[in-house]
Amino acid sequence: MTIAIIDYGAGNLHSVGKALELASARAGRGEKVVVTADPDIVASADHVVLPGDGAFADCRSQLDAVDGMIEAVIDTIDRRGRPFLGICVGMQLLATRGVEYGVSPGLDRIKGEVRPVVPSDPALKVPHMGWNTLHAAPHPLLDGIPTGDAGWHAYFLHGYQFYADDPADVIATADYGGPVTAIVATGTIAGTQFHPEKSQRLGLALLGNFLNWKP
Repeated sequence: MTIAIIDYGAGNLHSVGKALELASARAGRGEKVVVTADPDIVASADHVVLPGDGAFADCRSQLDAVDGMIEAVIDTIDRRGRPFLGICVGMQLLATRGVEYGVSPGLDRIKGEVRPVVPSDPALKVPHMGWNTLHAAPHPLLDGIPTGDAGWHAYFLHGYQFYADDPADVIATADYGGPVTAIVATGTIAGTQFHPEKSQRLGLALLGNFLNWKP
């Protein structure tokens, strides 16, 4: 079993890799975790992770610059149906488009748009940075993870959020002057706005669930 983390020059690749290795070891699974810019390795992997940090437009441009990677991602999702996880901007890239520094196309795998976070309380600063609990609907990625006001915390750092066209595609939100999209999912794909690799027990539990996920 191979977990491919897509290397396109964006994201906490080392931290994501170490977190996945730890989650795999704790589950007694022992998957091989590979950080790669090779689309053939991505296309043959059992699980695929797309991390991302920075601006939507920059990340899309960097992903486009890796020859064959967009095609490998689409093939993984549409034809092969492998479990796919986007993290932070990697999650946002699943949208139809983003409007950060102009309009940029996303991968259009979950219909919606990435727009600025606008808290109802003007005293709340953007970017949204810090620890929040999640309000969630049932989903395999959240099995065994306490949610709600007394639930475990996830670490966020972002100024834009995913506004999904279909509310059913949003399986978890955080409260930051109103609901902020925390997890989107449909079919074999999912994305977290927060950083599971920095979210301690919640993050490791979610990554473990991702490795066990058989959508």
